[in-house]
Amino acid sequence: QVQVVESGGGLVQPGGSLRLSCAASGSIFSIVVMGWYRQAPGEQRELVAAITGGGSTTYADSVKGRFTISRDSAQNAVYLQMNSLKPEDTAVYYCNVDIGVASTAYRYWGQGTQVTVSA
Repeated sequence: QVQVVESGGGLVQPGGSLRLSCAASGSIFSIVVMGWYRQAPGEQRELVAAITGGGSTTYADSVKGRFTISRDSAQNAVYLQMNSLKPEDTAVYYCNVDIGVASTAYRYWGQGTQVTVSA
């Protein structure tokens, strides 16, 4: 059993910052990738940022230069520092953790945390 718990969402004014945190626990063997997705009302879920076990990062074009993903492998944790937030960043943000066990991969999701950017 793997648990994914995220936190850090909230209400922030445009231009403000938030830091999202996510930690995986349980039967963790090897994390292939950890990332953040978001879904706004009426929109499809989209990848925001991801980081591999080797430290390679990927960002959506819309957040490049504003968001930074980082990880703490010892804690099986991933963070998303969000700066210069815009109203269009408003969404439910989901942490995902892809774990490899032998040659099988498993995807786990957090419960989601609401980020609202509004004046």
